Parts: sequence; C-alpha cells; structure tokens
Amino acid sequence: MRFMIIVKSTPEFEAETTPQTPDEKLMAAMADFHEELAKAGVLLDASGLQPSRKGWRIHYDGQKRTVIDGPFAEAKELIAGFTTIQVRSREEALEWSRRFPNPVGENAPAVIEVRQLYELDDFEPSAQVERFREMNTPSQK
Repeated sequence: MRFMIIVKSTPEFEAETTPQTPDEKLMAAMADFHEELAKAGVLLDASGLQPSRKGWRIHYDGQKRTVIDGPFAEAKELIAGFTTIQVRSREEALEWSRRFPNPVGENAPAVIEVRQLYELDDFEPSAQVERFREMNTPSQK
C-alpha cells in the first residue's frame, strides 16, 4: 500500500522569494525521519515544492484549456512538499505519519495530510489498466 504524506503550504512558504537558509534543527529532524523511512525500506520519494508563483494550473472547459499562472490564493489549500511511502497497512502509514516532524518547526501551527494512492489492482481488469501496468514495470534486459 502506498501513501502520500502531503505537507500543506503556509503563507510563509508561499512568500519565499529565494531559497532561505534552512533551519538546521528542522532540517536535521527531517533528514533523521526520512533516513529512518529509508532504513525501514518504506521510503519511495520525498521532495519540497517551490512556491506556487513559479507554477501554473490548467483549467478545462470542454475541449478548451486555459493556463493560469501562479501565485495562487489560499496557501492553506496548496502543497509545499510530499513524502511517498509503501507500507503493509493503513495503521503502519498512520504510525509513520504521526512521527513526521512539524514541517514549519517546533510549536508552530502546521498541517500534513495523508492519502492512500490507488494501485492498478484497485481497478477492474482492462486493456488500458494493462497498458499502465506495462508502463510501470521496469524492463527486463
């Protein structure tokens, strides 16, 4: 089972104009936690995202697509980063996520959200599901 731990953005993250010198204590806590995930064999990926002002959204209206450049309002609805893990159960994912360091720093308000990813086995078998399965299978050379 794969889960994504989503770090919600903050107005401070969104206002960042240049990469800040990271808080060494926070970076150490994050590094320690992700190192534990890696040693346990459950870490798949982890990364921070640049502020939304450097991104864009695509709005769909029928066949029409409109590009809207960032920044985007409501920082609390945006994502600042993520960690993807693969574990045996929802309970294991919950245990790992409870240990996730506060992404803003000790004693500051912050939110992380955890969502389970769909697996191809969750869908009814079809030719299109098989196409995705083949794309996600490393080639055997």
